[in-house]
Amino acid sequence: MDIAQVIDLGKESLWVAVMVAASLLGVALGVGLIVGIFQAATSIQEMTLSFIPKLGALVVALLIGGPWMIKTLVDFTLELFNKIPGLVG
Repeated sequence: MDIAQVIDLGKESLWVAVMVAASLLGVALGVGLIVGIFQAATSIQEMTLSFIPKLGALVVALLIGGPWMIKTLVDFTLELFNKIPGLVG
């Protein structure tokens, strides 16, 4: 296993992690921005107000995107397991 294979494996791992995490982080960012604008417009400065909508949106995003996330991670894991013989020997 040479350094190029390690770098490619690391790059592919990071890309899969970014793809899976970006969907949830994007949803949380969007909901947080909307709630923040609402709080600024209405002068409501309750810190816990942004928590419940974000939590609800993340649950919905997990229900919708969860199967895709699991499939992406399982495919990547199977690909890694299939590469093991070539990487070791």
